[in-house]
Amino acid sequence: MRHVISSSQYTKESLTPLFALTSKIKNDPSRYSKALQGKVIATLFYEPSTRTRLSFESAIQRLGASLISTENAKEVSSSVKGESLADTIRIIEGYADAIVMRHYDNDAADIASKISAVPIVNAGGGSGEHPTQSLLDCFTILEHRSSLDNLSIAAIGDLRYGRTVHSLVKMLSLYDGLTIYGVSLPGLELSEDYIRYIEEHGGRFIPCSTLAEVPGDVDVLYQTRTQRERMSVSEGEVKEIVINQVVLDGFANHTIVLHPLPRNQEIAPEVDRDLRALYFEQAKNGMWVRMALLYELFQEDR
Repeated sequence: MRHVISSSQYTKESLTPLFALTSKIKNDPSRYSKALQGKVIATLFYEPSTRTRLSFESAIQRLGASLISTENAKEVSSSVKGESLADTIRIIEGYADAIVMRHYDNDAADIASKISAVPIVNAGGGSGEHPTQSLLDCFTILEHRSSLDNLSIAAIGDLRYGRTVHSLVKMLSLYDGLTIYGVSLPGLELSEDYIRYIEEHGGRFIPCSTLAEVPGDVDVLYQTRTQRERMSVSEGEVKEIVINQVVLDGFANHTIVLHPLPRNQEIAPEVDRDLRALYFEQAKNGMWVRMALLYELFQEDR
């Protein structure tokens, strides 16, 4: 796979070795400490990021590669002077062996991949997709469930603008027996394109307006924050669907809670102490998955 732009690029067969490699790296990271020695990888972020940028940068350095980085490129790179994305990519590909990029436009990574002579990794594009987030989400579920087949998951919150949900439902749709409960308030429902994608791949999508409609034995509660930065002023203030301890106690002992983070008030801090709350473990898994992803990219590039 030359570039990583969308979750739809993956197959069930291609994910199996990637997740196996992730486990190997997680269990013995020192074995891979010089795997990409001599490589230079650029991180190009036009939007704020904590987990994605730092986990990628940690992954790069833990693999022995060198890092060059532009944080908040919308304000501090030459795009301020009017440089086009195409020109920026043409410049950076001369300095780096791969480019990890986040952009406010949905299609920026796809556009970059058509220009770049080096691999482009989409680290989040507008309200479109975030494919490497779906990799770490699926890996975290797999660690605690041993299979992604016959999964039931409640996707909660902003399903309209939340790119993590978009990539996740595409990736989970590769597996058999998928049921997704879409729990959202009016105006934030999952778009018909994604619902159709789920159903065309054999999964079930069940719209819900409250968590009370979700079965208590669901496997995963995947909470998200409202993407207010992508909403127009006319859409007004939006209430959150909140998971607190009382809510979580209504679900089974095997039900895990995930969140791509950052969170606002949609998961109460009291939930952090519950053993089913795995969002911090999920965030750390991002580093291991991204190490495996970068390692694979350069193995395929040989």
